[in-house]
Amino acid sequence: MHEELNNFTRNEVWTLEAKPKGARVIGTKWVYRNKQDDEGNIVRNKARLVAKGYSQVEGIDFGETFAPVARLEAIRFLLAYANHHDMKLYQMDVKSAFLNGYINELVYVEQPPGFEDPNKPNHVYRLSKALYGLKQAPRAWYERLRDFLIEKGFKIGRVDTTLFTKKMDDDLFVCQIYVDDIIFGSTNEDDCKEFGKMMAKEFEMSMIGELTFFLGFQIKQLKEGTFIYQEKYTRDLLKRFKMDDCKPIETPMATNTKLDPDESGIKVDQTLYRSMIGRISCLVCACVPGFKRIQGSLISPR
Repeated sequence: MHEELNNFTRNEVWTLEAKPKGARVIGTKWVYRNKQDDEGNIVRNKARLVAKGYSQVEGIDFGETFAPVARLEAIRFLLAYANHHDMKLYQMDVKSAFLNGYINELVYVEQPPGFEDPNKPNHVYRLSKALYGLKQAPRAWYERLRDFLIEKGFKIGRVDTTLFTKKMDDDLFVCQIYVDDIIFGSTNEDDCKEFGKMMAKEFEMSMIGELTFFLGFQIKQLKEGTFIYQEKYTRDLLKRFKMDDCKPIETPMATNTKLDPDESGIKVDQTLYRSMIGRISCLVCACVPGFKRIQGSLISPR
């Protein structure tokens, strides 16, 4: 928690002021999370201070909130493209990424629970940059990163605005953005090192390394090809819905069964059901339409 608040100080996120008369003040809360690697081992404990964005009022606390996010299909095509061109992909995670985005609205938030100033208990913080939980935070961060990359000579994709490319002599550098996670690679390894140094100089990084785990994908980049699988995601899915002790079967029920409503049965939890379907749909994402699959590796399009 102290580390999180130190990030606020380094990034000059806010200023403690007396509460203006009639000003709307947004609450804050702490959120705790365990960061895991591709094997499910806990590698870091995180404490995040977030704003209670659900209390924001459009037109007063925020304006435009849309921020483009890379589609899973785009990530899969990037993996296939990199494999075809013998390009190794790397990933980086910007530390407290949203704290780098500037906001245009006048926003006040409460002091962090447990860290109130004893001499100024009724004061509030005026935000200069985005705070996690604010509706405009993703857009503010995307615009900051986009402007920085364009300033460094990158070209933004015409169709996919989360894809940035740059020609360096005869080499091509690609960079894909997914909120605060960045995937990048080049046909020249030295360009990747220079990009890492450039980003670390502008933003504080929590991780830079070879792409191994991303959005539930476990990724192995080998000479034989790029292998993607979802073993950890599947285990976590079964554990979440208490099905890790169930027996496997190819078809969970007869295909010709006719279902009728059971008026006296237990009512279905629709929220739980939709959550299951949403997570199961991500299990099919490892298969790339339009790409051949040889021994689990992805190669060029047919």
